[in-house]
Amino acid sequence: MKKEHFTIVLLLLATYGVYRLYESFWISITVATLLAISTHHIQMGFFTLTRSRFWASALSTLVLSILFFAPLGYFLFHISVMLQNLDPAMLKTIDTNLRDWIAHLPPTFSRAETKIEALLSDFDTNALAQHLLDYASQIGSFAMAFLTKTIFILIFYFVALYYGKDIFEFFKRSAHFPQQESTLIMFEMRSSMSVVFYSIIATAVFEGALFGIAVEYLGYNGLLFGIMYGFASLIPVIGGIIMWLPFALFELSMGHTHNALFITLYTIIVISIIADTFVKPVIIKIINQKLIKPQEKINELIFFFAIIAGLGTFGFWGMIIGPAITVLFLTLMKITEAATSEEEYR
Repeated sequence: MKKEHFTIVLLLLATYGVYRLYESFWISITVATLLAISTHHIQMGFFTLTRSRFWASALSTLVLSILFFAPLGYFLFHISVMLQNLDPAMLKTIDTNLRDWIAHLPPTFSRAETKIEALLSDFDTNALAQHLLDYASQIGSFAMAFLTKTIFILIFYFVALYYGKDIFEFFKRSAHFPQQESTLIMFEMRSSMSVVFYSIIATAVFEGALFGIAVEYLGYNGLLFGIMYGFASLIPVIGGIIMWLPFALFELSMGHTHNALFITLYTIIVISIIADTFVKPVIIKIINQKLIKPQEKINELIFFFAIIAGLGTFGFWGMIIGPAITVLFLTLMKITEAATSEEEYR
């Protein structure tokens, strides 16, 4: 066996060993790396202020933990507490009010009334209360697992920021990757992922704040429900519905018809139509043109399907991984197209 072949075999074996060794951390490492690429502008801003790569990386990690992970932790903790302290008497009140509301439906909705009554006939408030306690326990376990993964993501994120350039240069030299192609890939990944990340944060904060203000006016925890709506809004098309519809139905079941009507109209008109249709594209355009300034316009439809596919395949973190895979694929296709055109020209 030639020396080169022997080295390649050893490299493949070592690569497989590294994969198995860090198998349980690959999602965390991937997410942290993509977040580091997405927030490169934040790190550069802190580096300009501190003139220290360490402090720039540390401050960027602190900002990410506050903006992205702290709200998630707050949400999971309070949801778990709410479910554990849920009063079974409230469930019975909801059941009674729903049956009374159905009994007074107009004749036009007679078919729907029959179906709803069939569903309510199997509704057991005591069993539901027990299930909710089980769900609270599961959410608590999930919150602990999420906290653990979050800590690892933040650690890998700091490492990716602090050593990212050195690691990238090392792999580029080791793989003998051409300078022009590697620069193009990094530029496309950085600019495109930055647009995705900042758009996600801006949308979640803006729409979550609007919903939080409305429910705070109704006497609920505006911060908690604002965070819930903010993360729900990241799910394309149905994200807002899965928040305001159960909220409106709950208010309706409690006999608060005006509150249910208010939250429905407010969410549809103010958030879904005005904010999501008119204000959100302006925010994305500002991010795209003023902050990131990519060479080519981002195709929103491609990222729309990339986020949906990512969420379906990888779960919550798919909203970061999905667009990253798509951008990498399109960039490699662009490089291949350029190389083919150059060969044909010759």
